Amino acid sequence: MLFIVGSLLFGVGSFPPYSQLVDGRVVGFTFVVGGLFFTAGGYSAFLEVINDNREADTPFRFWAGSPRTKLWWAGFIQLIGTLLFNVNTIDAMITTFTVEETNRLVWGPDMFGSLAFLVASHLFWLNVRGPLGRGETDEAEWWAAMLNYIGSVFFLVSAIASFTLETTGETLNIALVNSGTFLGAVCFLAGSYLGLPTPTPDDRSGAAGGPPHAD
Repeated sequence: MLFIVGSLLFGVGSFPPYSQLVDGRVVGFTFVVGGLFFTAGGYSAFLEVINDNREADTPFRFWAGSPRTKLWWAGFIQLIGTLLFNVNTIDAMITTFTVEETNRLVWGPDMFGSLAFLVASHLFWLNVRGPLGRGETDEAEWWAAMLNYIGSVFFLVSAIASFTLETTGETLNIALVNSGTFLGAVCFLAGSYLGLPTPTPDDRSGAAGGPPHAD
């Protein structure tokens, strides 16, 4: 749900009618809040990885450096990417930067954050496909990993296009920046939605006012 909200805010912020008609500070704040939701989602995903198969009598872990499995690296790298997006979205609201400062403090975190998302998505994808390269294409998890992978590619395209040219002071390609961000957000929104747990019959009966289920 945290990734869904973050993706929705990134999608709204890059949607042309919104980005062109709304005050630039409001648009920037939309991205800042979206980045915070991404970070919360990234940390939640990391917590899920490190507490997987945790025994009932062991304390909940808020950090674990080992075992460094494929999923551990995916969650950790994705979390780093979300933190870089925070730096990018906050610095982007500062209008007094020179071109060199903009590329270093705004474009740099965006670029490395997008690369981190791409690497993490690749690792998640490998985990879903399995060691022999097989994947169940009828499973929601398969499509969620695929959509997040595609979304990461769109984010990277947007980051590359957001480089500021020193000769003109203009963004390399603003159309690619907005379209890449929007399409990446849509992919992450869809992938996050598919990643939501499917209610079990017991969950549905409980939601309808039935007796609580005890394991």
